[in-house]
Amino acid sequence: PLLMRGLRNFVLFCVLVALCIAGYFWWKKTSEKTPNFILAHIRRGSVTQSVSASGTVEPRDVIDVGAQVAGLIDSFGMDADDHRIDYDSPVNKGTILAHIDDRVYVSDVAAVAAQVAQAKANVQLAEATLQSDRAKLVDTKRDWDRAKKIGISDALAATQYDSYEALYNEALANMAVGRATVAQAQAVVVQDQTALARAKINLAYCTIVSPVKGIVIDRRVNIGQTVVASLSAPSLFLIAKDLKRIQVWASVNEADIGQIAPGQRVTFRVDARPNHIFHGVVGKVRLNATMQQNVVTYTVVVNTTNNRGLLLPYLTAALKFQVAKRNNVILAPDAALRWTPALAYIAPKYRSGLKPSGGSSGVAMGGTTPARRRGTVVQKGIVWTPDGKYLRPVQVRVGLSNGMVAQVTGAGVKPGMAVVVGQSITAAKVLRNPFLPHGHRK
Repeated sequence: PLLMRGLRNFVLFCVLVALCIAGYFWWKKTSEKTPNFILAHIRRGSVTQSVSASGTVEPRDVIDVGAQVAGLIDSFGMDADDHRIDYDSPVNKGTILAHIDDRVYVSDVAAVAAQVAQAKANVQLAEATLQSDRAKLVDTKRDWDRAKKIGISDALAATQYDSYEALYNEALANMAVGRATVAQAQAVVVQDQTALARAKINLAYCTIVSPVKGIVIDRRVNIGQTVVASLSAPSLFLIAKDLKRIQVWASVNEADIGQIAPGQRVTFRVDARPNHIFHGVVGKVRLNATMQQNVVTYTVVVNTTNNRGLLLPYLTAALKFQVAKRNNVILAPDAALRWTPALAYIAPKYRSGLKPSGGSSGVAMGGTTPARRRGTVVQKGIVWTPDGKYLRPVQVRVGLSNGMVAQVTGAGVKPGMAVVVGQSITAAKVLRNPFLPHGHRK
């Protein structure tokens, strides 16, 4: 009986040990975390590569209307709607925008006009004097001709002969002086007339008129404000010629400017119209680069239309320049090209030859790597597709990408194929080990 009792206790002990070992392995297996792969599908479609930039909406034709004379703004004109000139006033060519106090310029015109009249009177006086000198010349020439016929004789003394000659020569000189005086008086008339024309022009400048048809987008003066015109004309009004033809001036980084060329299509948005996408075309790449904080940017002019009036001047725009586009190509998610699995999840027959990215041999397990083909640089990559309970790699060549999807080619890729873009770790439901003490669950 003692031996049987010992044998029975030994068997019970072995059974208990076996149950503990089985419970341990069962608990370990059920408490391990299992992978849950996030899948996406390769599809056929279009991909567009773009360059992003920010810019400002600018009127295409803007006229800065200034003043060429100094004075006090005493009134504004009337716009095309018969209202006082102000912001957003529609104007036609020749519309009076403002008046400058012209009293000083009116007096200048009157003073110069008096000088012109005096100069013309001096011309008349000089011409009358010339006529008198011409008559004297005729008389002295007649006397000198008679003296030359008679000659110095008993009938004509030598002193008298010399006197006739001297009087004739003096008359000739007076005629020359008279002609010069008339010419001088006429030149003074021309000079004073020019001064009068300039004074009248300055007087006309006191009325500020619109040089074009458009709309006033900025009024920079008020009634009673003094305008001082010195080396540069002060700006009074800013007139947009046509707000239906508008531009966007975009600042493009030097790293992207090589991909921008005239004629490229552009889409952009503005915060004022968040649900609307605007379209434009690159018109010009300006060569005058700017540098701020060691960052070089170029101004790219994008032409667009504003027929519906949705775009207002000087709005901030977010632009995308269409650099390249591929239609009807095979597309894979960019996330699938970047994702790399743990070695344990890869099918055993594919583990040979794989290496972590950045290794020295074998094939990279994830990401894209540059390779050369016929003198050009191409991108190679790997996507992972389910193979039973494991994953298998599919090597691809990567083409155009927009940051979300990329063009891929390769013998193993086809539309509809599932690829892994990520992995979420979920814990299996853990059943408590019955051999361990249970805590109180709150």
